[in-house]
Amino acid sequence: MVGPAIGPIRRSFAPWNDPGVKPFIEFRHVTKRFGEFVAVDDLSLQIYEREFFALLGPSGCGKTTLMRMLGGFDEPTDGQVLLDGQDLGGIPPYRRPTNMMFQSYALFPHMSVWDNIAFGLRQDGTPKAEIKARVEEMLALVKLEKFARRKPQQLSGGQRQRVALARSLAKKPKVLLLDEPLGALDKKLREETQFELTDLQMKLGMTFLIVTHDQEEAMTVADRIAVMDQGRIVQVATPAEIYEQPNSRYVADFIGDINILEGHLAPAPPGSTRLECAATGANVEVRQETAAPTGGQAWFAIRPEKVRISLDAPTDPSVNAVRGEVWDIGYLGDVSIYHVRLSTGATLKATITNATRLVERPITWEDKVWLTWSHDAGVILTR
Repeated sequence: MVGPAIGPIRRSFAPWNDPGVKPFIEFRHVTKRFGEFVAVDDLSLQIYEREFFALLGPSGCGKTTLMRMLGGFDEPTDGQVLLDGQDLGGIPPYRRPTNMMFQSYALFPHMSVWDNIAFGLRQDGTPKAEIKARVEEMLALVKLEKFARRKPQQLSGGQRQRVALARSLAKKPKVLLLDEPLGALDKKLREETQFELTDLQMKLGMTFLIVTHDQEEAMTVADRIAVMDQGRIVQVATPAEIYEQPNSRYVADFIGDINILEGHLAPAPPGSTRLECAATGANVEVRQETAAPTGGQAWFAIRPEKVRISLDAPTDPSVNAVRGEVWDIGYLGDVSIYHVRLSTGATLKATITNATRLVERPITWEDKVWLTWSHDAGVILTR
């Protein structure tokens, strides 16, 4: 029997939009210092029960430190960390209703898969019958029943990852903390495992918090993403909002590929923003209002897949249009990325989906082309 599709469940799950729902995890003005270095700087964040939440950012931005404070491996210098209304200050890791799956998996090499999963339960003095039932349940959950008596070194990377996941879940924590859990897997297996993680999280109805620097991973698994930089949160939103409506150049540039053009705000009709853009040699008009004053500095950001490329001049006068020359082409299999040099010297990227087998490229190097985009294809950023 095929179970219900996750998509509809995901779309209806948005407790952060309901003022009547209390957060399950709260960071209240949390600061963490290591000597003079500030790893987390006066950060506040709310995460909801059953949410798959991602902390995303470059190395050293504070995301792992934030997770470690929730798990009890580090204590805040200032502020509070609360779980289900309880202040976790001073509570050691082994007494918190959380469990962490480390990037290295940290499996015991001398123990079998079965014993690795049972380890935490034995440490807690769980009755043998309950341990047996729980381990068998976890093995079935991660589809490793046939590998129960093998040692970790006899398993593939993906199988070891599943053992570590099963061990983390065996004690039924309220929150599962995932620290770069898929970093050791190859690209194809990592992509497959991302969907397995979301299926598992939905099936268990648990709260997952994942730390990653992989934007595609965060976009795939998370209900919401917090983008971090230098110990602070820059934006918290759903993957679609983060991608389509970034609130700053930092977020726009960090998530996916993007063109960012600098300019100054010019007078525009109501409901629109016009940018005098030296890079394009023309004004760029966007169907978006901004509170920034006329003449102020701003940036236009547009994803390459929203830029159309053509050998023919546009016939629709309502679109934004610039002319240039194909400078470089990147063939990635599913898409081709065109780098187009404008007469101003600026370069814009446009993406074409390779919907048919590549026999003859209609647009090639040194071709004179037109780039066009609609008024709602990009966003104006003022910071």
